[in-house]
Amino acid sequence: MKLLKVDTLEEAREKIWDCYKKIKLKSHIKNIDEIGEAILAEDIYARENVPAFRRSVVDGYAVYAADTAGAQDAIPVFLKLQGIVEMGKAPEFKIKSGYCAYVPTGGMLPEGANAVVMLEYTESIGGLSKGVSIAIYEPASIGTGMVDIGDDIKKDQLFLKKGTLIGPKEKAALSALGIYSFAVFTPLNLSIISTGDELVPPNANPSYGEVRDINTSALKALAIKRGFKVISCKVLPDNEEKIEAALREALPLSDIIAISGGSSQGDKDYTALLIDRVSRPGVFTHGLALKPGKPSIFGWDEESSALLAGLPGHPVAAMMVFELILGNLCDKLFSKSSPFVIPAKIATNVPGDPGRAVCQPVKLHLINGAYEAEPVFGKSGLISTLTKADGYIMIGLNREGLKKAEPVLVNLF
Repeated sequence: MKLLKVDTLEEAREKIWDCYKKIKLKSHIKNIDEIGEAILAEDIYARENVPAFRRSVVDGYAVYAADTAGAQDAIPVFLKLQGIVEMGKAPEFKIKSGYCAYVPTGGMLPEGANAVVMLEYTESIGGLSKGVSIAIYEPASIGTGMVDIGDDIKKDQLFLKKGTLIGPKEKAALSALGIYSFAVFTPLNLSIISTGDELVPPNANPSYGEVRDINTSALKALAIKRGFKVISCKVLPDNEEKIEAALREALPLSDIIAISGGSSQGDKDYTALLIDRVSRPGVFTHGLALKPGKPSIFGWDEESSALLAGLPGHPVAAMMVFELILGNLCDKLFSKSSPFVIPAKIATNVPGDPGRAVCQPVKLHLINGAYEAEPVFGKSGLISTLTKADGYIMIGLNREGLKKAEPVLVNLF
């Protein structure tokens, strides 16, 4: 039996990066209303201040703050009403000491006002006609109840970095700045080929010895969530000619081809052989020092600038390797920020695996204001392992394991 000469996770990532670092990523201009989610391909600088004028954040009276000193329920301060500010219009009057102006939430403050007293702490003596007295029952300091020019976003500041995932909150901020179109990265095209004589569609009733295909839908969902464009999905039997034909068809169209199954050392495990046959220079990693995920294969085709990723057939292993290798590549290529992790303490002792890094699924529990990570044990062929987990932790290559209550970082799924 041929033994795999494995790479560490870091070594495999570095080899893949060596292939991609020479490639110029494509980008295109999109309007804000044309995208669901996309990755920003340029730094965005604010073209103007937000807000562009001083405005109230409450319904109330714009005042000169020093006039309200000492105001209280028993002894209010009385100010004369200078006028009423209308929404969407700039006031045509100024505020001087001894006067105030009614201003609605979001309304522009008149010149001279430097605070707003909430309506609840005031009382009008005779309606809202100019010159009536307004009783102020609460003192205000400078800046109370208002936002100043540029308090939200300052002109010329770096607002969104290249690599930012544009979602609803980023769209809202871009709209506030009047930035309607911008450059986003063109997603990498990914093809999925799932192999196995035993595979039948998810809606089929499998006979004994057959299993429903999990990997295609799981990898497709994971790829879309990670920002790839899935252009093709095929499920094939363990037939060398059919798999080779599918690889040759996908190669000129794809940036990445993910092949699940056929990466071990059995008689029908053709992945490494076929990657070498259809690509040049071919296989550069044959095996990972990782549990689960040892039988993983990676190769490169220089002509089409495509990565060929042979993933394990077991669903948990396939998904974990996809995340740790292809997800990591996506983050690095598009300058995305590091994935969010949650500090926790491990709930029980967890063994390591000498010579291999261990990717251990965990379930999070919030106990007394802190997270505890409970290991979810299960073989890599059991998909329920992932459905019970909130994320995973990594146990290093040379660690014997983790002791109960040891701090860990949980990568969320």
